[in-house]
Amino acid sequence: MGTRFARLWRTINHYLLQFWQRSQLDRLLGTLPAPENAALTLPAEDALASVIIPALNEEKAIASVIQYALSDPATGEVIVVDDSSIDATAEIARAAGAIVITSSMLGKGISMRDGVAVARYEFVVFLDGDLSGLQANIVSDMVEPLRKNQADFVKAKFGRGGGRVTELTAKPMLKVFFPELAHFSQPLGGIISGRVSLFKNLSFEAGYGVDIGLLIGASRKGARLAEVDIGSLEHESQPLTDLTSMAFEVSRVIHQYSREAGRLHVEQINEMYENQRQAVASFEYVLTRQKGRSKLLLLDMDETITEGRYIDALAAATGTEAELSELQQDKSLSDMERCEQITELFKFIHRSQFEKVAMGLVLKPGVIEFVNQMRRERFMVGVLSNHYFAGTEIIRKRIFADFALAHVLQFQNDICSGKLQFNDAFRPEHDRKALTVCKSHVLDQFRAKSNVPLFTEIWAVGDGQDDIKMLALANRAFVIDPKSEDYGLYPHIQRVSSFAEIKVA
Repeated sequence: MGTRFARLWRTINHYLLQFWQRSQLDRLLGTLPAPENAALTLPAEDALASVIIPALNEEKAIASVIQYALSDPATGEVIVVDDSSIDATAEIARAAGAIVITSSMLGKGISMRDGVAVARYEFVVFLDGDLSGLQANIVSDMVEPLRKNQADFVKAKFGRGGGRVTELTAKPMLKVFFPELAHFSQPLGGIISGRVSLFKNLSFEAGYGVDIGLLIGASRKGARLAEVDIGSLEHESQPLTDLTSMAFEVSRVIHQYSREAGRLHVEQINEMYENQRQAVASFEYVLTRQKGRSKLLLLDMDETITEGRYIDALAAATGTEAELSELQQDKSLSDMERCEQITELFKFIHRSQFEKVAMGLVLKPGVIEFVNQMRRERFMVGVLSNHYFAGTEIIRKRIFADFALAHVLQFQNDICSGKLQFNDAFRPEHDRKALTVCKSHVLDQFRAKSNVPLFTEIWAVGDGQDDIKMLALANRAFVIDPKSEDYGLYPHIQRVSSFAEIKVA
């Protein structure tokens, strides 16, 4: 009987709140006179958390975020901390059912701290004011590890990867200075939950570094950390100038905490820069380049884009042609073993040599014009290679493509160590330790349903035996001067003699 009564009471509360919110919005729109303070909360019986939303000029989205939070049974109150907005953020937030306070000083971190100071519940959940596309009950999901006493601090995981600052700044730096935190998918994400008692003992950075600072600070305090997958969500994209400021601020905060922890050394700085270079070769970074496009073109590099093979030109430039030929003919080696042993031939070669060789390769006629045409047709264009990212990235830039994916050479102070890191994008998504790599797995990953937006059309162009599986999976596929007759087994793969023959129909 008690359970049925509780459900009935929550249902009544839900409809009362909807009615009240509608009346408040009507007042805001001028149909009724607005009262001085419209804040009202009707928490569910099992409410556990104060939801805090720092906001600055978020009048377009703030009402929907508040209503979303209030619909979650774990939400006890919604606190919007207004950073002195010059639009109608505060008025709309009150009308939507939030408690609204004004931040004591400009800056997201200060707003978050001010929200914690007035929170009435044991747990707090931070949401951003510009969110959309949220799955149901994220507040409950974020509170669950706290409620079960499994964690003190929780970060949300969403989507396939982070943005550019996450992939190129935060993750490489964490990998060097705080490797125990390197596994977090969204270290800069603003969706965070935790115990009020913990947050009151943490420092809140004023600006963009607040979220990474809280993560590191909680770890340094010995808090139990957890990550909760909340599916996917949509954020308003940041202007490039804001991303630059964000990168600087994030770097400053991580350096500050690493210095306090006694982890800041010259050798680590060099390692950090190398990790940042490698991050550009990751699939997660590539997704940050999508920019809303749903069509994709994948181009093999060797003897498709270029007249010759990069590895042959590199061996010629470094005097290792005989050794390369011997390894290529050794039938006892697996493909990955062969790649690893070939890489050892280039130990102690300077990074500039790898780039110089790529600059010297002759491009196939018409490839630049073809890439530009496809980009005008809103295709995202990428270059794939089974060889080294250091050279593939140069070719990518020479043909004005959007991204490159290849295996990553390990450098120390710009000198090749002779070690190779196989790119996970070339492995099956369900088995990152697989002993085989293939370009077809790259195509599979682009087709994954977790990508937003989905890629609905994928084209591919290749030439050799190692391209067949990729071409077989593409919606439209082309082979230039094929090196194998196996292409005939796939009727949809079109044989062409040049890029000029490939038409967008």
